[in-house]
Amino acid sequence: MILAAEKLGFAYAGRPKPIFEDISLDMAGGEVVCVLGPNGVGKSTLLRCLAGLSAPTAGRVLLDGKPIATLPRAAIARQLALVPQSYETVFAFSVRTVVEMGRAPHLGLFDMPGSEVAEMTLEALTTLGIADLADAAYSEISGGERQLVQIARVLVQSPRLMILDEPTAHLDFANQARFLALVRRLAKGGLAVIFTTHAPDHAYALADRTLVLSTQHKPALGATREILTEATLSRTYGVPIRLIRSGQHIVCVADVEA
Repeated sequence: MILAAEKLGFAYAGRPKPIFEDISLDMAGGEVVCVLGPNGVGKSTLLRCLAGLSAPTAGRVLLDGKPIATLPRAAIARQLALVPQSYETVFAFSVRTVVEMGRAPHLGLFDMPGSEVAEMTLEALTTLGIADLADAAYSEISGGERQLVQIARVLVQSPRLMILDEPTAHLDFANQARFLALVRRLAKGGLAVIFTTHAPDHAYALADRTLVLSTQHKPALGATREILTEATLSRTYGVPIRLIRSGQHIVCVADVEA
């Protein structure tokens, strides 16, 4: 077991009600878990708690059997990587440099990236189809391209668990498809992946299990195709939702009148 969350809860100071509570989740190598729910239910906050960047107000997170709150950041970074919704830098780093930074947890304090890191960086950029951006300034590329760069950085980091906050939000249709295929391939290689999304279709396409968060109901976790029913999705999002099946694929359609 790579990661285990035990009865997690989180509440902001001064607010009477927690944004989520009583969430238990474990992650094993090769497993993909989706976190689904409307805006404001704490999906991003939950990921930050799982990554050890925010302290839950209830429960605890274990990384490789150890409380994540007791581990140094470098030790955490060798095990897991978080790709946030956006990543900004005030420095004019090249795309190549940003990706190379992913290897920092594996280097000594005064070590410089060598030829091996350079090869890993080029391979990661090529895998994401953005090798032509290697020498471009990170601050001058599009939001979708930045998202791909951050995923390339994670590939160079070589974690056991990848945590992705709405990874397809800035990607066009083709790059969304490439991303989904990449996650499937990484999971088959043993990487554990947890991601948030506003697209139930992506949960059906990728996730072994899905955690559904809602402002009105308790968190629910289960096998994706069992838990993401029309009734559950309609209740979660507050609009009628139909599922259209075509072979192995499932598409969600919201029945909202114009």
